[in-house]
Amino acid sequence: MADVQNVTVLGATGSIGQSTLDVIRRHPDKYRVFALTAARSVEQMAKDIAEFQPRYVVMADEAAASQLAEQTTSATEILSGGDAFATVASHEEVHQVMAAIVGAAGLLPSLAAAKAGKRVLLANKESLVMAGPLFMQAVEQGGAELLPVDSEHNAIFQSMPAQYSGEFAPHGIDKILLTASGGPFRGKQRSELQDVTPAQAVAHPNWSMGAKISVDSATLMNKGLELIEACFLFHCQQEQVQVVVHPQSVIHSMVQYCDGSVIAELGQPDMRTPIAYGMAWPERIDAGVKHLDLFDIARFDFMPPDETAFPCLRLAREAFAVGGTMPAVLNAANEVAVDAFLRQELSFNAIPDLIEQVMKRHAVEQIDELQTVLAADNWARGCARQLMAEDSL
Repeated sequence: MADVQNVTVLGATGSIGQSTLDVIRRHPDKYRVFALTAARSVEQMAKDIAEFQPRYVVMADEAAASQLAEQTTSATEILSGGDAFATVASHEEVHQVMAAIVGAAGLLPSLAAAKAGKRVLLANKESLVMAGPLFMQAVEQGGAELLPVDSEHNAIFQSMPAQYSGEFAPHGIDKILLTASGGPFRGKQRSELQDVTPAQAVAHPNWSMGAKISVDSATLMNKGLELIEACFLFHCQQEQVQVVVHPQSVIHSMVQYCDGSVIAELGQPDMRTPIAYGMAWPERIDAGVKHLDLFDIARFDFMPPDETAFPCLRLAREAFAVGGTMPAVLNAANEVAVDAFLRQELSFNAIPDLIEQVMKRHAVEQIDELQTVLAADNWARGCARQLMAEDSL
């Protein structure tokens, strides 16, 4: 590693991006902000420019970029548009890329970073859900380092043998135990969820997250997407991953071994821990996180997920089993459904219903190139919107 690492933060104004900047803030001798990107959060980006003085800032929205340029006197070059995201992710002077753009929008810049051989700190699980085979191929061919930042996958990474080769048997691994908080509606029946409001769904009991991922947590779709991500990251089958509901969100995930051992990573529900671990790996640095007090926790609870009340987890399993373009369709339909729910145009229980109807209508193709993935994503969004317009749920 260079003495000072240049970091591009994709999705800088979101919760993961802001946590990344806090870790950088604590270690100015180790990390420098090279580029920041956002969609349209002008006010927050102006503050970040003033503090971190990045060389580049990229806004997805051209009007937001113009507004930002009027508000700052910094030497930072302000760009807009999709190509600029890939440019700052793959720039030759960048060492690390925090891939924290939510949803399908994060795929192309994350893929550009992988192809350019960067250390990719992956918080955008959709990149692997949509295009897992292509993304992992890009990592290998580009010589990139892929380090998971999702708390669960980071915990699995920490609990795996240091020289894990991508095969369970040689390392005595039986299975991965992927933990889930259960979200704000854990224990409720599907009949009790029909009138859930967006405000209730985004009120996660443990984690501070954006609206979309909070709804995904409430429906258990987030866990379904993470299951798919885990299979690609750790080269395993979905049968080797068991989802375990753990309401305290202190055990972030576990690995079970053939000798009866279960190795777990524990910590506060604070994303700065996995972020700092990924940025400094194989070393460890202070993340600014309060140390865990087991006497405060007092107890750990575990239970199986309820896939009847929360069918999104089942749908994710089915999409991964089918393979090809189906996971991309699952993800796209979910993004449309969650957006409609947040705008109060779709009920909470209709989210999985819409996703399932789109999946049933999809003619699966094998993924041989990126355009196939993008076409499936576009088709699924159009299909989901048409079903809602026809009120066909």
